Formats: sequence, structure tokens, C-alpha cells
Amino acid sequence: MSARLGFSIARWWSIVCKEFLQLRRDRVTFAMIVGVPLVQLTLFGFAINTDPKHMPTAAIVADDSEFTRSFVAAMEHSQYFHFTETLTSEEAGRAALAQGRVQFVLNIPADFTRRLLRGERPAVLVEADATDPMAMASALGALPAIAQSVAQKDLTGPLASLAGGQSAFDVQVHRLYNAEGITQYNIIPGLMGVILTMTLAMMTGLAIVRERERGTMENLLATPVLPIEVMTGKIVPYIAIGLIQASIILIAARFVFHVPFEGSVIAIYLSALVFIAANLTVGIALSSFAQNQLQAMQLTVFYFLPNMLLSGFMFPFRGMPAWAQAIGNVLPLTYFNRLIRGILLKGNGWGDAWHDLWPLLVFSAVLMTAAVKFYKRTLD
Repeated sequence: MSARLGFSIARWWSIVCKEFLQLRRDRVTFAMIVGVPLVQLTLFGFAINTDPKHMPTAAIVADDSEFTRSFVAAMEHSQYFHFTETLTSEEAGRAALAQGRVQFVLNIPADFTRRLLRGERPAVLVEADATDPMAMASALGALPAIAQSVAQKDLTGPLASLAGGQSAFDVQVHRLYNAEGITQYNIIPGLMGVILTMTLAMMTGLAIVRERERGTMENLLATPVLPIEVMTGKIVPYIAIGLIQASIILIAARFVFHVPFEGSVIAIYLSALVFIAANLTVGIALSSFAQNQLQAMQLTVFYFLPNMLLSGFMFPFRGMPAWAQAIGNVLPLTYFNRLIRGILLKGNGWGDAWHDLWPLLVFSAVLMTAAVKFYKRTLD
């Protein structure tokens, strides 16, 4: 009968050293250990802002007077509004809001100054894209104070009585696309993109790496088929899975959360199909860099983190600094969030949705081409 071994510091230390050596050899894991905390610190510390400023605003000014110019300047100086367009009709303003070019539209009627000087308390209209309630809340809350300060500054002398007590003019706010500011109307459509991003990229990457580990992928490529045929053939089942997931989310959105469906269901599914293809090509590309399934999962998490934080899903996209918006503008989820919210809440058609759809098509084509080349190199 063998003697029972006692605890040995030397043996224990040898095992510890062996584990550290394995971690050092696994470059992907080591990069994740260092990279994930740095990315989280950078994104949460510098990129996330729940009080967005300099929101793009269009102006429809039919009464060009000193007072109206002062009011527009005061809105700009508040730092919440940044006038990027001058429009000539309410229809043009609605189109700018529907396409997401602006967050607000200021409409000053033609007889505004005349009615103001008569003491009739005229009104200006501010239309807001309310699909993201958090993005507009602070800016709209600042409007009464802006109006009061302009009246007190510009209505002097005989007109001073107009600025006292009750506001000299009204600022009427029309919240479009989500008038009640219901958070679920913004979150649930965005959650569709988040779920598809997380599951499809990971499933595709894990499936391809698993086949490579087992040697079945090399056997498949040894047959008379092209690599592009193998890649595209392998993603078709996952396209079906993605469409099933999208259907489940849409059914829940409609009948559980009562999200309005203002646009075409066909447009929703076609947009989802393009987005699903984009995420599957991401999974294929990530699998080219992963040596095993653990690395594939780690790379997927590393890809998913900026998608979650910089796409406008959790925090207002326009509230982020320029460098964070630049990163967000190369992520598929950013464009899909705009697409799905625009179709569901705004009723956007293909004309309004195309400027967010074509980047997904380009992304899918470029990444599929790169993934096939990377995979050829990996097998060689």
C-alpha cells in the first residue's frame, strides 16, 4: 500500500508556473485579460454620455427678425442644439426626422414677431424624434429656460412688460414616433439586433472551429468544392436560425410589449436578413483567428462589447464623442438599430432606410471575401 503524499510547496509551485506558461503561450487569452478591462474602462469612462449635447437640429424660420435670430442663437449657445440644416417646409422637416438626419426641427411661423409685439403670446414649434427618449429629454427640458432668458434680454424698454410674469411666447413640443416616451419602444427593437449579434457570431465561429479541431473541415475541403461554396453553404442553416429568432422577438414585441409596427413586415425581414448575413460573416472571420473554441468565444465577446455600448442600443449615439461615433459607424449593429427602429416606429420605407441598409451589404461582402482568404491561409 503506497504512502499517502503530503502537501508539497514545490509541487504546488510547479503547477502554478505551468499554468502561467500556458497562459503566456495562449496569446488570445492573454490579450483578452488585458484588453477587456481596458476597453471597458475606455468606453464607460470616455464614450458613454447620458446627457447628449450638440444634437443636430433643423430650422424652418418663416419670420427672419432680430428676435427670432436671437432665439435661434440662444438655442445654439445652450449646447443642446446644433443647427445643421435650414429647411423651407414642414414636409422637409418631417423627412429629415424620418431619415435620422436631425433630432429636432424648429418651426417659427411667419407672423411670430408681429404677434409677439402685440402681446398675443405666439408659439414656436419644436418637433422631436422621440424614438430614443433619453436622447432628447435634457434638451427639451432646457427650452422653457431658453425662451424666458431670450425674452428678458431682448424685450426691453416699452416691451419689458411682455417679458414679465407669464412667458412672452410659447414653445410647443411635438414628440414624434413615441409621444409617450415609452422606453420599451426603443429597447425592444434594439434588443433584436443585440440578440442576433451575440448568438449568430458566436454559433458560427464555434461551429467552424469545432469542425477544424475534429478534422472534418479539412476532409470537406478535400472534396471538389470551392471554399466560397463551403463557407456560404455552412451559414445557410444559421440564417434560418436567425430568422426564427427574429420572428420570436417580433412576435413578443407586438403582442407582449405592444411595440407599434408602422412599417412593412417585408422590409423588417429583409433588413434582418442582411443583418444576419453580416453577423455570420463576422463569425467566420473570427474563427479564422481562433485556435480553439475557447478563443472563438473570447473573440466573440471582444467583438460584442463595443457593439453593445457604441451602437446606440444602451446610450444615445449622438451623445458620444466623435471618436466613439467613428467606431460605432463601422459596427453593423449601429445601422441595424437605426433600420429596425425607423421601420417599426417611423414607418420608414426603402427610400428612408437605404442609407442604413447599404453599409450592411458592403460590410457583409467585404468580410465574406476576407473570411474566405483567411480560412484558405489557415488551412494551408
